[in-house]
Amino acid sequence: MHPFSPESVTLAQSGDRDARERLMAAIEPVLRSFFGARIGRTPDADDLVQNTFIRIHRGLEALENPARLKAFALKAALYELQDFYRGRGQLREALFDPDLPTPGSVGADDGADRIDLDRAMSALTDHAREILELRELGYPYVEIAETLGTTEAAVKMQVKRAFERLRTVLATVLAFLSLPTLG
Repeated sequence: MHPFSPESVTLAQSGDRDARERLMAAIEPVLRSFFGARIGRTPDADDLVQNTFIRIHRGLEALENPARLKAFALKAALYELQDFYRGRGQLREALFDPDLPTPGSVGADDGADRIDLDRAMSALTDHAREILELRELGYPYVEIAETLGTTEAAVKMQVKRAFERLRTVLATVLAFLSLPTLG
């Protein structure tokens, strides 16, 4: 049975480990060729192949038409390549909020002036912290939404509210630190 046949794909979708391994082994040269033609045979291409495998593994059960596996795999590869070109392949996208202190703006020896970001983060819900952590790792909103079983709009709103909450908490801390000490 050919690894790309609908029967093989259906077996892999149903949890047959051997069928899934044969499927991935058959897809690997296709992915290597795809990335090799676009960015060359580099370590980045190897990383992109591995990341594409993760996308395929996560989405295989949702593939409605097993005959379209190759198209599905190449679409996953295209998404990985787009993320790579957007700068998420090597260096994960960093969160940026212009109202929060930037790295280096608060010195390590400033003792009393140092802001405890961990304490500020504890003011957020676990859900909001998880979303911010995933964004910090560079995951796009749509993937976070899929992972958490929610909508992209809900994830964006959570990020907005989390930054608003952090601003409020940090402003309170800064106001407290700027009060004259009694003594």
